[in-house]
Amino acid sequence: MIVLYNAPRSSASRRVRLCLEEKGLPYENRAVDMERLEHHSAAYLKINPDGVVPTMVHDGRPLHESGTICEYLDESHPDPPLRPETPYDRALMRNWVRHIDARIHDLIVFNWRHAFGAIASKWTDEDLEAVLARIPSEERRQSWLRVARRPYTEEERAQARGRLVALLGRMEAALSGSGWLVGGAYSTPTSPRSPSSSGSRRRSRLTKWRARRTRWWRTGGPASRHGPRSGARTSAPSPTGPWRRDLPRGARGGSSRRSGAFRER
Repeated sequence: MIVLYNAPRSSASRRVRLCLEEKGLPYENRAVDMERLEHHSAAYLKINPDGVVPTMVHDGRPLHESGTICEYLDESHPDPPLRPETPYDRALMRNWVRHIDARIHDLIVFNWRHAFGAIASKWTDEDLEAVLARIPSEERRQSWLRVARRPYTEEERAQARGRLVALLGRMEAALSGSGWLVGGAYSTPTSPRSPSSSGSRRRSRLTKWRARRTRWWRTGGPASRHGPRSGARTSAPSPTGPWRRDLPRGARGGSSRRSGAFRER
């Protein structure tokens, strides 16, 4: 049995969902509300000590990191294959995953002001202290502190934007051949996972769309060699319920605004 703990707006979560749907694997979909900080709750940290999404639990054993999860699924369920056929192309695939993962902090700088700024800025010092105490990563604690109290400057945002746009340029060049990032078919890195694949309200603020990048995002690339992606969920997204009660009262937030692009691993 596969259980996927994920955030609907998280691009890393989307990548794993696409992999499961491509393979037609049934799974239980557990929604994690990042605006209410459910990924930092004690209950969630028991299955993912890093406090990030997604987490996949397969037959009672948890796996973290979207790239690792997708490779595991492709090895444990090889049909249809979602990795390139040759060792060289598989190495290029892993390079693309690393290139994109390296831009996580830039996406935080560029996006979190919109995604979390309105919520975090209203926290009292006591609320903020309680939130930071639950975050395992020092790097992420600093990111939340910046969003809540010391917003990233326009200069910092411009630098982050420049690095993200440069990555999109590399993607545009790679797509100029076959229309795929690697090889000639749909594979793990061709799942929409790049820094601007989410947050449609701000896509135009990040960069003018490149023609090939636009087609890649809207369609997942040229027609898949595996045919239509149909999916096979066993349940609709379910609320995480008691996880919210595990959080500081002032940090729980209101109803999800569904704004912004969330990016974990």
